[in-house]
Amino acid sequence: MMQRIDLRGGLPARAELLRLMPRATGDVSSATAAARELVDAVREHGAAALREQAERFDGGAPEHLRVPAAEIAAAVAGLEPSVRAALDEAIRRVRAASAAQVPSASVTTLGDGAEVHQRWQPMRRVGLYVPGGKAVYPSSVVMNVVPAQVAGVGSIALVSPPQRDHGGAVHPTILAAAGLLGVQEVYAMGGAGAVGALAYGVAEIGLEPVDLVTGPGNNFVAAAKRLVRGVVGIDSEAGASEILVIADDTADAGYVAADLISQAEHDEQAGSVLVTTSESFADAVEAAVPERTAVLGTATRLQAALDGPQSAIVLVDSLADAATVSNAYGPEHLEIQTADDDAVLADIDAAGAVFVGPHSPVSLGDYLAGSNHVLPTGGQARFGAGLSASTFLRPQQVVRYTATALAEVVPHIVALSTEEQLPAHGAAVSERTNR
Repeated sequence: MMQRIDLRGGLPARAELLRLMPRATGDVSSATAAARELVDAVREHGAAALREQAERFDGGAPEHLRVPAAEIAAAVAGLEPSVRAALDEAIRRVRAASAAQVPSASVTTLGDGAEVHQRWQPMRRVGLYVPGGKAVYPSSVVMNVVPAQVAGVGSIALVSPPQRDHGGAVHPTILAAAGLLGVQEVYAMGGAGAVGALAYGVAEIGLEPVDLVTGPGNNFVAAAKRLVRGVVGIDSEAGASEILVIADDTADAGYVAADLISQAEHDEQAGSVLVTTSESFADAVEAAVPERTAVLGTATRLQAALDGPQSAIVLVDSLADAATVSNAYGPEHLEIQTADDDAVLADIDAAGAVFVGPHSPVSLGDYLAGSNHVLPTGGQARFGAGLSASTFLRPQQVVRYTATALAEVVPHIVALSTEEQLPAHGAAVSERTNR
């Protein structure tokens, strides 16, 4: 049974609301010490540490840390036709949606001969993490690689954990997805150590350091990203998946139950939250869960997630209150299924991605919506955004002033530099106008 949180009768202050909202008990902080040990080991011992970590955590070290090109080509050739068709269509849709995220260059003219140009430069080299373990995620290859390519990144390294069931190799479907996208630099490594390898490089296997690490993973991956931030950029500290559904009694209880279940099967730490104005609807959703879980091979895992402290049914007085609760929670995925979805959407300001209406389930976004499924978790949607083409771009301002344009602002520069007691700043412009 999912826990219930009754917030009817008036919402508490924001600090109390944040405390009351369900969260997983294990967080990134709890994994930091172990992640630091793994990252440091890779930084100091390189490939040997990566092999030792593969033996310890993945059930066996790979024959090759860097996947041979022939192995990638074989994976593409062996891809089941229906899966290839699905990946091709996902790539097409994500590429189209990502293209809309690339800002146009612009020029601001502030006076005659005074211009500030805004340009967006792609990062030189990025490292993309594709998780393994409980599931196989070729969709994450698409979601990481495509926006990087659209942004114009020239060098892409992809890492994914070696798989026990495949003799310590990267899962062939992961390799096939990389091959379809033209990515040839793939490494069989996972966890915190893989993040450390991307950040610091491993010369003996030809892995050069990257400038940015992106991609979802468990708490140890998220902790490692936190540790290397500053050495490299990161997208976010993505942890266990989560969904929040805002629904009233006009929604279909079966749809909502199915959607809560779909995200719960990711991991025992995954969070599924329903916020509703109707207690009878909450009862109907909860009653619809057992019949849908019993037939699934992932039933044990997802039931642990639904029964965990990170999942709940939250009762509120109004849809406006539901939006307030959702904004405080900052969900990775938000679904809105109500009598007036647009009115609720207008009140939403914090969500990784929003799925509006009964026919826009989160599973659509996981694969074929065209949106990106690498999204902020753990409340980070309150201040962070999902992966996009802009993640791989750096805005740069290029200043072009003529002598006449500079002369017009010299008095102001001198006045401000004098006030800040930085006379050399003023002298640097005065020298150009006194000749």
